[in-house]
Amino acid sequence: MLLAFSVAPSGTPAGGNPASSTNAADGSVHDAVAAAVKIVRESGLPHQTDSMFTTIEGEWDEVFAVVKEATEAVGRFGSRVSLVIKADIRPGYSGELSGKVDRLEKAISESR
Repeated sequence: MLLAFSVAPSGTPAGGNPASSTNAADGSVHDAVAAAVKIVRESGLPHQTDSMFTTIEGEWDEVFAVVKEATEAVGRFGSRVSLVIKADIRPGYSGELSGKVDRLEKAISESR
């Protein structure tokens, strides 16, 4: 499966500031997102991060375990967490993190 997710904190963390604080002046949540992406990278699963989502490829249980851990890490930065998930569940397929894009690029180049 491919699972794209976006996770962000809001509110004030319980007990004061986390070890790294977000930049309240501009609403940035990059420190919290960095904590989540670090967990994804350490998972060893194929992944890709862009400006809006991180996509992970793997089996259901392992992918959701990473999302849970990443969400918990972000929770330390606020009193609430927003989590958006989109999944492509296609049993029997792997390598789709790049395979889907490769097929798209081929279709575009063939349509010229």
